[in-house]
Amino acid sequence: MMSDSPLAPPVPGAPAQEALAADPQAENPPTGTVRTPMPPRYVVFMLLGMFGAYAALVAPIGLTLSLRIQELAPSNVEVLGFVIGIGAIVTTVVGPLAGLWSDRTRSRFGRRRPFAFGTALLGFAGLVVIAQAPDVPTLLVGWIITSVGWSGSMNSLIQSQADRLPESQYGRVAGMSGFIQMVAPVAGIALASAFIGDNYLVFLVPGAVGLVGMMAWVLFVKERDSRDAVFEDNLNAGKLLSSFVFNPRRYPDFAWNWLARLLFMTGVTFATTFSSLFFASRLTASGQVADIGNVIIVFSTISIAVTGVGALLGGFLSDKLKRLRVFVLWSGIAYTAGSITLAFGGSDFVVLLLGSCLSGLALGVFSSVDQALVLMVLPEKDVNAGRFLGINGYSTSIAQAVAPLLAVPLVLIGVSGGEKNYGLLLLVAAGLTIVAGIIVQWKVKSVR
Repeated sequence: MMSDSPLAPPVPGAPAQEALAADPQAENPPTGTVRTPMPPRYVVFMLLGMFGAYAALVAPIGLTLSLRIQELAPSNVEVLGFVIGIGAIVTTVVGPLAGLWSDRTRSRFGRRRPFAFGTALLGFAGLVVIAQAPDVPTLLVGWIITSVGWSGSMNSLIQSQADRLPESQYGRVAGMSGFIQMVAPVAGIALASAFIGDNYLVFLVPGAVGLVGMMAWVLFVKERDSRDAVFEDNLNAGKLLSSFVFNPRRYPDFAWNWLARLLFMTGVTFATTFSSLFFASRLTASGQVADIGNVIIVFSTISIAVTGVGALLGGFLSDKLKRLRVFVLWSGIAYTAGSITLAFGGSDFVVLLLGSCLSGLALGVFSSVDQALVLMVLPEKDVNAGRFLGINGYSTSIAQAVAPLLAVPLVLIGVSGGEKNYGLLLLVAAGLTIVAGIIVQWKVKSVR
């Protein structure tokens, strides 16, 4: 990180300024405007779009990429880590640039909807490439397109929340968003599991769910016409480069939460990147992912309930109690317990299920509460929400990039033959997630 030179905020023309002053629910209301709560219609379609995008993006990470890797590189399944990691690196670079572009978009449809529409189409196209990929390099290209597309769609929804939600809705909407973020991937994996054996449907059915959900948000949630927006400066190379960084001394709470989120999501990525391969190694003699389709459905169904409870309770209780940090701390502790249980659970189905449930509960709480925490500490919320949410997205993108790459040598430590040391990844995940919870509890000062 380095010192930033904040971009000048957009200056609306006179008609737009009057419209914003009259509409505190519009995106980017004038500083000091008291935002009124957004109606249920907005929240419902936002959640529907988020459900679809997460289902489409995470189903490949959790299951279908593993199936394709086993087809294309059966003797080198650890290449999955490189594929996911490189895709995350590209997404890390693209995210803040797309956020900055979105902040400055002039469109009759507003700033966020054009990006949500275009990136959803891009994400679906990437799934088509993966489905018909004849080799690993082609699959990698498809995954990069998929990651950039669906991540962009999800970022558009989060940017819209930063634009339009009042603080009084942060906890509840974050709780419901967290629920969706946890349930949608599990539902996507369960849906994909029903089509194992068909390389197209196993990718494109979750992708179609994503496309429909995102299109519903684009069609039925309106944004103010932004064509009359003007800006005091033009973008240049220096400003584009500065959009990737910020001054942690100027925004310490945002910085500490960024670090904690990075550590937590790195731990989660360690634990989940090889989850299908892990369960196949523990619960089947063959070690083949295709042989545990029914097991994955069982785990997915139970996890839906557990993660849903965690996300909803975390969001609603934190909103009611007006406390966020303690929930992040306990989610780190619970995820640590779940990871250790999985690491030492052997091949006992019940013990592995218990560990999976603990991890899911913790991830549900963390996702909902930390989303609210991010919106609370987000710098320059009224003018540069897209930029700073893009920077916040580094914490996830870097985790998804670094952890899979580091996981490749880790799974080979202390083993021989075709065995993989998945237990070591889970223990690393346990350490990282509890440290993340401690950082938020001790270092983030402006939020209770």
